[in-house]
Amino acid sequence: MDFLSVVWNVDPIICRIGPLALRYYSILFVLGFPIGYWLFIKFYKREEVNTDLLEPLLYALLIGTIVGARLGHCLFYQPDYFLTKAHWLEIFQPWKGGLASHGGAIGVLLAVWWYSARYGKKNNFDMMWVLDRLVIAVCFAGCLIRLGNLFNSEIYGNETSLPWGFIFQRRGEVVPKHPTQIYEALSYLILGLILLWVYWRKSSKVHRGWLFGAFFIGCFGMRFLIEFIKMPQVDFEVGMKLNMGQLLSIPFIIAGIISVIWSYKAKKPLLREAPKNYCPPPKAARNK
Repeated sequence: MDFLSVVWNVDPIICRIGPLALRYYSILFVLGFPIGYWLFIKFYKREEVNTDLLEPLLYALLIGTIVGARLGHCLFYQPDYFLTKAHWLEIFQPWKGGLASHGGAIGVLLAVWWYSARYGKKNNFDMMWVLDRLVIAVCFAGCLIRLGNLFNSEIYGNETSLPWGFIFQRRGEVVPKHPTQIYEALSYLILGLILLWVYWRKSSKVHRGWLFGAFFIGCFGMRFLIEFIKMPQVDFEVGMKLNMGQLLSIPFIIAGIISVIWSYKAKKPLLREAPKNYCPPPKAARNK
């Protein structure tokens, strides 16, 4: 580190085992799932939902996230490459790089829709109930993923004279650039802590759908703003007034505003109401 910048030259690969390489990004990406699982155990126990229902939710989210993020990258950012006879099989090779958060969000929504349709009615919860809690976990997972991008020396910003600028030597940079990975990671972390505080301390003050809407507004609103100082990710973004990340963020921000408005109008309770015939387990069992 010199006086006015951080020289960043970290090897993204931690170690190699034969042909396989263990990367910081992979560890940070996967780490989001056990953190989210732990949070959901707390949510389900607080609202007396059977924790056995977490296993199918975890699998659905894992598949939805990876498939959605991969297809999002291939279709939104590089369709001219992947939708060709020579390269279409690479769509099924995510280890070669290329995941898009907007596609991951769509995949997660579809996974939660399936899960809620399969298990919600008999356990007295709906899709919005799941989403209100899921977005809290997504904030912390998103924070970890952006730190993984930092270790990969990717998705960084334009040139800056600020003292925390990073010189990404592995990308051939010789001048400091905005570490937009850290900007986004911090914004997701702060948003997650705020939503978690609202859930635990202000659950009687907000209604179902508010957490989900606030997440979309906060997450994709910050993403929209940070994109202004981010370097183009693909060639066709050069010269665009709004890049692909911003264009894809706008529908999510609108959806967040609609969700908040719906929340105030519907006035459905944030916390689940146990079914009339529900018999909670003994207190000692609930506290395990």
